[in-house]
Amino acid sequence: MTRRGLGRGRLLAAIGAIVALLGCLLPWYTVGGDALPALMGNGLDGASILVFIAAVGTLALLILPYAAGDQPTGLDRALSFVVLLGIGVFGLVVRVLQLLGQVEGNLGSLGPGRGPGVWLAAGGLGILAWAVADIATEGRRI
Repeated sequence: MTRRGLGRGRLLAAIGAIVALLGCLLPWYTVGGDALPALMGNGLDGASILVFIAAVGTLALLILPYAAGDQPTGLDRALSFVVLLGIGVFGLVVRVLQLLGQVEGNLGSLGPGRGPGVWLAAGGLGILAWAVADIATEGRRI
């Protein structure tokens, strides 16, 4: 049995997952820092851990066919990528809503300059959504 090539959709999924992982490591918000010490949190706090889990799961799903050898795997389907994307988006939305409740009017603490991680994670999930759409339609191209 010959293995399928990586393909554009899976390559985009890898890029999106790596971007989301990098976003999880950067600060998602920064409060203070002028007269008081800055309080920061990253993508490993609260519900945003789901973004991290979805990104790692996507990378694991991408290397699974290579680790399985010549045996076909049932997990290497578009539905698996859709589920992981849903988990990541759910974690991102819940964490952003939590942060909006915590910062109370100080929306500048979530801006790209003070919280680049949330924006990078959202961009990574956007790339992953593009990849999932590409993977879901890869057999039906005209």
